[in-house]
Amino acid sequence: MPTYITLLSWTDQGIRACKETAERADAFAAALQKLGAKLVNIYWTIGPYDLVGIVEAPDDETATAALLQLGGLGNVRSTTLRAFGRDEVERIIAKTSA
Repeated sequence: MPTYITLLSWTDQGIRACKETAERADAFAAALQKLGAKLVNIYWTIGPYDLVGIVEAPDDETATAALLQLGGLGNVRSTTLRAFGRDEVERIIAKTSA
């Protein structure tokens, strides 16, 4: 399943309710599961982003729908990166030799 790295920043609303962040992460995991996706892990971080989520989803559309749903709650803004594992990148590079 494709992997997505999601960099999350709290909004003003999200930081005011920071005590609920673990519960919100659980709710996000449950919402992903309903869409056929999975929250592999989530990390609370120091630096330009407040959280980093590792998500697996069957396709870009599902990942995008989940992140739109998350953003619509108003607690975070996201920047998402499609990540490629070693096997995937080897297949991609093999196509450049054609």
